[in-house]
Formats: sequence, C-alpha cells, structure tokens
Amino acid sequence: MAKRDRRPAQRAGAAGACPCGQGLPYADCCGRLHRGEADAPTAEALMRSRYAAFAVGEPDYLLRSWHSRTRPPRLLLDLGQRWTGLEIVGADQGGLFDSTGTVEFRAHYREGGRQGTLTERSRFVREDGRWVYLDAE
Repeated sequence: MAKRDRRPAQRAGAAGACPCGQGLPYADCCGRLHRGEADAPTAEALMRSRYAAFAVGEPDYLLRSWHSRTRPPRLLLDLGQRWTGLEIVGADQGGLFDSTGTVEFRAHYREGGRQGTLTERSRFVREDGRWVYLDAE
C-alpha cells in the first residue's frame, strides 16, 4: 500500500476473521504480527499483514514494517475509507530463503458510498533479517 494516508474506521475483533483473507481469526493471524509476537515469514505474508493493518487501523505496525530508507516520518490513515477485500494477483520470490520479493495485489475499498480498487506491485526486502516493505513499482 504505497498510499500513506488511508485507513478504514473499523477494527477487527480478536475473534473476527482476519482481513488478510487467510481465513484465520485476526488474533491468531495478522494480529500476532501487529502485536510484535512474530515476524512475517514471506513477502506475501508481510503484504497481507500490511493490508490487514490498513483495514484495522494499525499505523504503528505499518511504519515498523516499512524500510528505513523509504519510511515516512508519520502516517495518517483515512478514517472514512473501509478496506473490503484483498486479492493476490501474483508473487515473485519473497520466500523463506530469498532477500527480495514482489507481490502484486488488488485491495478493494469503500469510501463515501463508492467502491474502489487499489492495484499495486509492491517490492519487499529483508532488513536486519526481517521482511519490510520497500516501495511500489
């Protein structure tokens, strides 16, 4: 998500489904990453967790998972935007033994009564051994 000013107004409950689309409860899925209990094992997992962070309103996690060279000093999220679904279009590298990876996705949202889609090809790298978002192509 290269946009730096987006967020919906709703948070996922601990027992609610994770917005990332993996089918697990938020608390057991991306919630663990957001709370700092685990690191994303792959670039795709990090991308999904960042989408979920936008969906539940976790700007601190978004900043922590952003590369130090491209990270903004602060992040303001849009309270009027509600993220409604994620589609992974494709991924290149970004596995357990890779140091770089890309993930192309479509993130669907609703804002002001209108539906929209953000399509992006995000680049990820390892920084200090952890996957981080670098930028979008």
